[in-house]
Amino acid sequence: MSEIDRSTWFRWPQSYRERAPVPELAPYVSCVWVQEVSPGSPPFVFQAVPNGCVEVVCIVGGLPFIIGIQSGLTREMLAPGTVMVGVRFRPGAAAPVLRTSAGEMVDLTVGCDDLWRGSAASVGETLAAAGSPQEAAGLLEAEVLRRVRAATDPDPLVRSAVGMLVFDPANAVRTLTTELHISDSQLRRRFMTAVGCPPKVLHRTLRFWGFLALAQSGPHRRRSLAALAGSAGYADQAHLARESVAITGVAPSELLAGIARNCGENHNHAPTYLPLLRARHRAGHRW
Repeated sequence: MSEIDRSTWFRWPQSYRERAPVPELAPYVSCVWVQEVSPGSPPFVFQAVPNGCVEVVCIVGGLPFIIGIQSGLTREMLAPGTVMVGVRFRPGAAAPVLRTSAGEMVDLTVGCDDLWRGSAASVGETLAAAGSPQEAAGLLEAEVLRRVRAATDPDPLVRSAVGMLVFDPANAVRTLTTELHISDSQLRRRFMTAVGCPPKVLHRTLRFWGFLALAQSGPHRRRSLAALAGSAGYADQAHLARESVAITGVAPSELLAGIARNCGENHNHAPTYLPLLRARHRAGHRW
């Protein structure tokens, strides 16, 4: 196989861009993404905020792997010339596709061969032969789609609960058991299998991502932390600060300063942010 010329792939020193999945994958997958570091750039330290999701990832030229949900901020140094593609499952949707409990993969990175019975090498070779990062992402998406078609459906009760948690960033976790007619212990058990964390932890994670979405969205960028905290569903700025430290290890001002340094027009989080912004608008929070 001839070597692929990737010299024209890179438009920015480093970039991260999401897109929506194909319609058939939409109930399972929130986004497909591409991350690049130009060969002429210094190494890029990538910081990942916990998002409550399982992801299938491949560094083009290597083997695909699966990242379980993370319990804290993670940092990874990406070498110059790195092209990484990924498919992010919705909370609770990955377990039947991967045929394992999400609770067994928390804070773990697992080679796809361990779950996909020897197919990782062929998938890696297919992605390495792609003509562009977008094509590589589409090929990984097609592999996930093939496995979704062969999988059982996600837990419908967990899916309903996740939708409620997205819709109401302030109070939904208190009413889940009543509205879903299930005990706390049963709901927690089903969340641990499908999502990998209890409902309260996912609720905190989604609320924090709602804050990140607001903080990086158009006119909201210049709002005070106190105003952003209220719009995101926190009791006050102090509540936001405590949650930021608990989830990421740093204060919200420090986190946003890092995002401002590393993100710009070459970063696109729209598929992740738009549903959270719409949910906060529907819930009646003032912007």
